[in-house]
Amino acid sequence: MYQLNPNLREFWRTRKPYKLLKGGRFSSKTQDAGGMAAFLARNYSVKFLCLRQFQNRIADSVYTVVKEKIESAGWRDEFDIGVSTIRHKVTGSEFLFYGLARNIEEIKGTEGVDVCWIEEGEGLTELQWSIIDPTIRKEGSEVWILWNPDLITDFVQAKLPTLLGDDCVIRHINYLDNPFLSDTARRKAERLKDADPEGYRHIYLGQPRTSDDAAVIKFAWIEAAIDAHKKLGIDMSGARAVGYDVADSGADKNACVDFDGAVCVAVDEWAAPEDELNQSTKRAWSRVEGGILIYDSIGVGAHVGSTLADMKIRRGYYKFNAAGAVMNPDREYAPKIRNKDKFENLKAQAWQDVADRLRNTFNAVTKGEQFGASDLISISSDIAKLEQLKVELSTPRKRYSKRGLDIVEPKEALAKRGVSSPNLADAFIMGACPHLIDRSSVDMKRFL
Repeated sequence: MYQLNPNLREFWRTRKPYKLLKGGRFSSKTQDAGGMAAFLARNYSVKFLCLRQFQNRIADSVYTVVKEKIESAGWRDEFDIGVSTIRHKVTGSEFLFYGLARNIEEIKGTEGVDVCWIEEGEGLTELQWSIIDPTIRKEGSEVWILWNPDLITDFVQAKLPTLLGDDCVIRHINYLDNPFLSDTARRKAERLKDADPEGYRHIYLGQPRTSDDAAVIKFAWIEAAIDAHKKLGIDMSGARAVGYDVADSGADKNACVDFDGAVCVAVDEWAAPEDELNQSTKRAWSRVEGGILIYDSIGVGAHVGSTLADMKIRRGYYKFNAAGAVMNPDREYAPKIRNKDKFENLKAQAWQDVADRLRNTFNAVTKGEQFGASDLISISSDIAKLEQLKVELSTPRKRYSKRGLDIVEPKEALAKRGVSSPNLADAFIMGACPHLIDRSSVDMKRFL
């Protein structure tokens, strides 16, 4: 009979509705879950919903693992094991196997699930979770999520544990905790440890990668910017600017990010429907305190200016047209590369500007390189939603337009990756870039 990993005994015994199991390769996560599932199916009446991101064939699912555990325990005659189904003859326990990406609506209609087992959870998106979680509603049901950490910004890594709070138990396990590991597997891990320490830590110790190579802004740069003004002993304060990202519709939220010169000092995010634009605009304007407001002028945000004008506010607010033309188009971004030859629009230019200053900050903090305060960005550790801001800033990827110019991954593309609109990040970019704003963008004719 097979044995379960004794290092996971307390994990499986813990009575929590969500069990999160992560770690590196060869750590026995899937094997242990398969063994536990087989044990429960034999002794109780349990309906298992087994999910993974893609399942083109049954062999791609955990079907094989569960089947092997049943057979190795000598229980083969107790189960009906079909081509794509497993069912216990006495308890009635059954296993259902689905691919998440192509069967989400079918999964949504599944009733009476006792255990939802999500394999390769690093690919789980926020949208998928919003469908799966309400589906698993039977009293006493559990959700098991297993994953090898990939990016630190992945939903399962960055957001889900916070959402679940005390309702979840999280365990990190590695090959060093697997008493059943073969000598061959152990040698593979140890060989990489010497040849590629960074790869070893990621693959076998389950340490998530901090930066997406395609991201406009690297996570490590943002981390270095936390309280950079204190770390470097530089006065980075200055004129106040507030970036205001206006909620468009649906679940989108309003967001404001406040800057004191080059220091991000506060953030605010709130839900409000389109018909409450007046109240939201007043809320954003209340943060300005003698500085300026830079607002997203596309969509619903186009009405912010007129709303402020109706309030008899005559100055201090400026449009940020993300899709608009770049500022200083003929100025060189780099030797022999003009702004208009590099950036498709103002959004791409602003994101790159912030990325460059955050990279400078990283080099100043970690390497001692010297820069002026205007070429750096600091983020106060006291701000609310700090972790959310880090993730949002480091998620959008650099893309290219049909003309071959730089663009930032649009919201539609982010949605396809299951990433919500980065409201705080967009507000941060606007607040950080008052030098890229057309100061003539207030139409004074409306006051005449």
